[in-house]
Amino acid sequence: MSDLIAKTAIDRRLADLVGPVIEGLGFELVRIRLMGGKTRILQIMADRPEGGIGVDECGDISTAVSAVLDVEDPLEDNYILEVSSPGIDRPLTRLKDFEVWKGWEARIETTELIDGRRRFKGGLMGVEGDEVLIELDEGAEQVTIGLKFDWLSDAKLILTDELIAEMLRQKKTHEPAEGEFDEIEETDGEDEEPPEATKH
Repeated sequence: MSDLIAKTAIDRRLADLVGPVIEGLGFELVRIRLMGGKTRILQIMADRPEGGIGVDECGDISTAVSAVLDVEDPLEDNYILEVSSPGIDRPLTRLKDFEVWKGWEARIETTELIDGRRRFKGGLMGVEGDEVLIELDEGAEQVTIGLKFDWLSDAKLILTDELIAEMLRQKKTHEPAEGEFDEIEETDGEDEEPPEATKH
């Protein structure tokens, strides 16, 4: 079973199908989401374990994932497959993401009301067991609370100047492969043209 935050049963099933394929190519599945509409869009975000993925690599993933989906055929209707990188304000979809990005600000949403609210914004304080720790500003004081990973419906880093600077620093230390992005995307990939799209 996938350990990603997945909103629907079909997203979870698709993650179970394509996750091993993406890992077999040396990448990690960051997010998968099937978007409705006249023609459905299957969005896949992938990254290297150490960060940094190029357009050509998104194409390789698209080809491999398409082959598996053609065989398994979990989606009866036509769909467009989009494969992209996470971007700067990246979604946090795995428990380990909250440890990796400890110290950075994030927005987290939960499926159920927790103390009368579903939305939380604050500094990530890592993980403890199956809980994500987040430091919240409660008036004059800061309080750290734990949210069970299973409660989360959505989570992403908050775009700040410091985060952009850190991403650019990481980009400089990562030797770009031929065809890699010339600039870092500043969205989570939902609003812009993906580097690779395949129609089925």
